[in-house]
Amino acid sequence: MKAIKWVFSFIILIGLLFGMIRYYPFIFARTVIGVVVDVQKIEMEETILSRPTRTTPNKGDLPYMHSFAIAIKDKSNEIITSSSEDRQWAVVKAGHCVEAKYFPYPPWNFDKSGTYFGARLLKLSECDPNSTTVTQ
Repeated sequence: MKAIKWVFSFIILIGLLFGMIRYYPFIFARTVIGVVVDVQKIEMEETILSRPTRTTPNKGDLPYMHSFAIAIKDKSNEIITSSSEDRQWAVVKAGHCVEAKYFPYPPWNFDKSGTYFGARLLKLSECDPNSTTVTQ
């Protein structure tokens, strides 16, 4: 009976460890509410693309991906930056109030640890540029 409990505990531990490694960005995601400082569209046609989606009308059959660099100032005046492939960021302008979900790189990714990727736009609204609250 003791061996069965040990094996069962070991299987649960391995499952939790796998889940923590696999879903680290989702478990430790950060919700950022604040004013957009800047959103820059990055065109990466010459690099290796992770997900080619379509071709551009003026540039032939080159794969094309939407990529954005996002900077949001929260209520503590910290400017949090991230990258994203979410096309919703194309309509966001500096001065808009947003609520976004930032996904961190895991700590075992040494060169990117402590930074964010894949910012997901949750809410967008116009606001006073001096405010950091998202209006409903």
